[in-house]
Amino acid sequence: MAESSHAHYNWNEYIDLCERLVARVGMSGWQFDCVLCLARGGMRPGDFFSRIYNKPLAVLSTSSYREAAGTVQGELDIARYITGVSDLQGKLLLVDDLCDSGMTIRKVVEHLKRNYPKITEIRVAVIWTKACSVFKPDYCVVHFNDSPWIHQPFECYDDLGIENHLSLIHISEPTRPY
Repeated sequence: MAESSHAHYNWNEYIDLCERLVARVGMSGWQFDCVLCLARGGMRPGDFFSRIYNKPLAVLSTSSYREAAGTVQGELDIARYITGVSDLQGKLLLVDDLCDSGMTIRKVVEHLKRNYPKITEIRVAVIWTKACSVFKPDYCVVHFNDSPWIHQPFECYDDLGIENHLSLIHISEPTRPY
C-alpha cells in the first residue's frame, strides 16, 4: 500500500463507532426491513443493528483482500448464498466496516439489485470511508481526507493460530457462572 498513514482503534473506540453508526441511521428516520452485513468486516457493526432494531442479521461473505497477508486487494469473490434470512426483500440496510476503494460495496449493491428483485431500496452504512473510495455510503461515522491503513482491535487474532492462542490463555476447568 502506497499510503503511509495509519489509524489505530482500540475496543472501546470501536464499540463507540458501532453505536454511533446505529445512531446515524436512527436519527435519519429511515426504516429498513432487512439488515445484511458483509463478512467479515461488517459482522460486528451488523450485530449492533440486528440487536438494537430487533431484526434478523443476514450475512453475505465477500473477499478481495487475500493477497500479501490481506493487505492487497484482488478480484472480488461474492458468495453464492446469503445466510440468516430466507428472502431479502423491501428496504435493505447493507452494513460493512469501511469503504476502502469502494469497489466491494459497489459490486455487492449491483449483485443484490440483479439477483434479489424483491429488494426495493438499498442503503449502505459503514464506520469508515477513505478519500480514495469510489462509493459514497448513505451513512458513515468517520470520513478520512486521506486513505490510511485502518487497524481494528481484533486484528491481533489475524494469523495467531490456535497453538499461539492456547499458549497465551490459561484454562484449567470450564468457567462456572456466578
